Amino acid sequence: MADSTWADTVAENINNAVDRPVGWIYDVVFWSFEAGGATIMPIVLWLVIAGLAFSAYFGLAQVRHFRTALKIVRGRYDDPRDPGEVSHFQALTSAVSGTVGLGNIAGVAIAISIGGPGATFWMILCGLLGMATKFVECTLGVKYREVHEDGTVSGGPMHYLRKGFAELGKPMTGKILAGLSAVFVLFFGYFGGNLFQVNQSLEQVSTQIGDGDGFFAGNLGAIIYGLVIATLCALVIIGGMKSIGSTTARLVPGMAIMYVTACLLVIVFNVTEVPAAIGTIVTEAFAPEGVAGGVLGALIVGFQRAAFSNEAGVGSAPIAHSAVKTKRPATEGLVAMLEPFVDTVVICSMTALTIVVANGELYQARRAGDDSINGIAITSDAFETALPWFPWLLTMAVVLFAFSTLITWGYYSQKCWTHLFGRSRTSELVFKVSWCAVAVIGALLPLMRLVDAADAFLFLAAVANIIGLYFLAPVVKRELERVLDYIRRKDAGQSDEEIEAAEAAAVAGGPSAKVISAD
Repeated sequence: MADSTWADTVAENINNAVDRPVGWIYDVVFWSFEAGGATIMPIVLWLVIAGLAFSAYFGLAQVRHFRTALKIVRGRYDDPRDPGEVSHFQALTSAVSGTVGLGNIAGVAIAISIGGPGATFWMILCGLLGMATKFVECTLGVKYREVHEDGTVSGGPMHYLRKGFAELGKPMTGKILAGLSAVFVLFFGYFGGNLFQVNQSLEQVSTQIGDGDGFFAGNLGAIIYGLVIATLCALVIIGGMKSIGSTTARLVPGMAIMYVTACLLVIVFNVTEVPAAIGTIVTEAFAPEGVAGGVLGALIVGFQRAAFSNEAGVGSAPIAHSAVKTKRPATEGLVAMLEPFVDTVVICSMTALTIVVANGELYQARRAGDDSINGIAITSDAFETALPWFPWLLTMAVVLFAFSTLITWGYYSQKCWTHLFGRSRTSELVFKVSWCAVAVIGALLPLMRLVDAADAFLFLAAVANIIGLYFLAPVVKRELERVLDYIRRKDAGQSDEEIEAAEAAAVAGGPSAKVISAD
């Protein structure tokens, strides 16, 4: 016990330092009012309205161009000569690794804990709307990116807000929004992309290895776990985007398949409960039991957790997608639509269905009003109902999810850091050291305080970013028309040289400007 006294002191000091400022920030960001018995948070509605607006403006692009996005991500239109660092597939897996993480496992459990099974329905709806928002922001990310002399790429809201608003004749507005976006995404990176991942992966490891009361359950074990994760993270992020893209291209598909397969096995073991579970999710979306505020309460919780899971509108994903090899920005915007679909519509749905059909002891206890049960423990308990060794599989998936999210968000956060403090070697080194050091702290903080902090900065980032998306949406519409014409010409057998000549003629208004019909 004496050996860990210093660790306990460190943990107590960190908790005291974080608790008050995080509570204050959360209260300000999530200012709410009561309506119909529900707690309404205007900041959450901000994301919902954006998803609806962009879905309408682009004519449900997430539905109409879904097959086109699949063709692009398979490499059908890739050209290795195009500027950028990674392929469409690698850019997608890098971005997915930043969103498909513990928000899909612990986040869904938290949503069901607070908003009931019906919150899952609203999470899925938010994911579908978020596909349109992701399309807009990632198209802009590639459109206004900067390709450096060494071949590396910088993109994201801090670039497209600054450059896009300059084109609109509002350079100062663009600079202010870009600066705010960089600050908020950076802080969300530290709390949500770093600390939360370490915290919940440790929770699963300590529960599985020591039944919640072993070595890793103590502060000394937590520090050691954090140091191991930080060291592994450092080995990858030192290599930059190419290293991250290569790592996530291997990790993400495998771990996603492994996790979804595990969920399917739990569902198969409880196959007779599936119709009732789906009925519960749909019914409680509109008539939830025991949820404060009823339908609106479940909706708010569902949208809040979906935003944390898929990050649509936050401005983080364009940082990864901007590194893609392409000359046509909207190609990556279309690919980016797949991200919320995989993240929220597929994986979050699988997690929710697993929890509900398994109907484990912890899930029942939480539904009965035990507020001490939250997060990933509910998901782990659901896995255990199928086979006793399943939580070990979940533990492996959790650690891999957490690690891939940690390294991807290291890249996102570094781009925000260098935008604010410069791109020198010293500046980048300071960031990388701080990023890895902070990972250790994540093992020592309480879950809900981390969730509060991550939520607050995530939604603040969305405010700055989405303001810009509204103003720059016409730019995205032009890019979409351009790329759809390119794809039609390519599918008709035209060469890249012929297509580029036609595009040049279109700019000049020449006879070759005729657009090939979809037929």
